[in-house]
Amino acid sequence: MPTQITTIGAARMARRKREAHLKEYVEAILVAVVIAVILRMFVVQAYRVSSGSMENSLQEGDFVFVNKFCYRFAEPQINDVIVFEFPMNTTKDYIKRIVALPGQKVEIRNKQLYVDSQLVVDIGGVSHNDPQNLPEVYSQRDFFGPLTVPANQYFVMGDNRDDSQDSRFWGCLDRSHIKGKAVFIYFSWTPDPNAPTIGPPYVFDLFASFFYNLTHFPSRIRWDRLFDGVS
Repeated sequence: MPTQITTIGAARMARRKREAHLKEYVEAILVAVVIAVILRMFVVQAYRVSSGSMENSLQEGDFVFVNKFCYRFAEPQINDVIVFEFPMNTTKDYIKRIVALPGQKVEIRNKQLYVDSQLVVDIGGVSHNDPQNLPEVYSQRDFFGPLTVPANQYFVMGDNRDDSQDSRFWGCLDRSHIKGKAVFIYFSWTPDPNAPTIGPPYVFDLFASFFYNLTHFPSRIRWDRLFDGVS
């Protein structure tokens, strides 16, 4: 009889230990999830660049980390590359460069940007791929303003100046729409028009996409862009 009692007691102790370990694992997972959610909401978030409007600074397929915390204690500055809610459709996020601050006067003449009547020299990533100047009567791409940026708003433009929907077309960006500042590229993936598309019933397409991307993985990564700073 004493042996039986000892065996039952040991089994209970083992079960309690397993339950305690399981509880610790669950608590650790919950804490990690809460921390991840808080970081994503208030500190950093990852975004994928899905258009060529910021070439050559950012390319389609770049994945960037965005600092969502920095503008809680400081104001956005000229040349900051920011992620923001598109004012015309707040379910979409855009990424552009700030070129003028509240109170500054913006004008574009013959593709050249002027801020407070001073010519702004294009930084390294800014490009003009279309040599043609579009008349102002047809488009505000190459001739714009002058416009004074309202209080608490910013004038933003894509670095691919001839192919970017930005403040020239939909107006200045309100401070409340800014989500954060792009900091660095943590991954870069060359778009592949030959990659399998995914559609109903999904299962076979998912397998096809997985194996296609797995076999093409080394050649599609832009190794030279990994961990590049955004400037």
